[in-house]
Amino acid sequence: MASALLVTLVAAVAVLAAGVEAQCPKPAELRPVNGTRVCAQLYADNSPYYDQCCAGDVLLVPPDSDAPYMPRGWSARASSLVVGTRCELTVWSRRGKKGDKHKFGAGAVPRLQEVRRGLFGDWNDAIRGYYCTCK
Repeated sequence: MASALLVTLVAAVAVLAAGVEAQCPKPAELRPVNGTRVCAQLYADNSPYYDQCCAGDVLLVPPDSDAPYMPRGWSARASSLVVGTRCELTVWSRRGKKGDKHKFGAGAVPRLQEVRRGLFGDWNDAIRGYYCTCK
């Protein structure tokens, strides 16, 4: 009985994990229409459902972008992000590259609220500056 329950639980987790990044693009897919490279994409919306994350308005971050202040309308607005292959996105919680700092490597983060920032905070709607590089 216990082993049947364990097999069912493992199968359910596998099904849920398969769709974790369904909505978010893969790091290698970060290319706009003109084909230039994109270091990262920040998204305004997320969802309690992973397959509905990486939605809403999108901020394209080119390689070697240094933004101590977020572009107009983007301060403390990012809820999901994807960092391109061989790229790294460093973010700060306060304007002027101050406050808490976090580095994101290549990959998708569908819900920034699951990334801890300090003892009680998270990175959802907390990014106020960034620096993005690619190799």
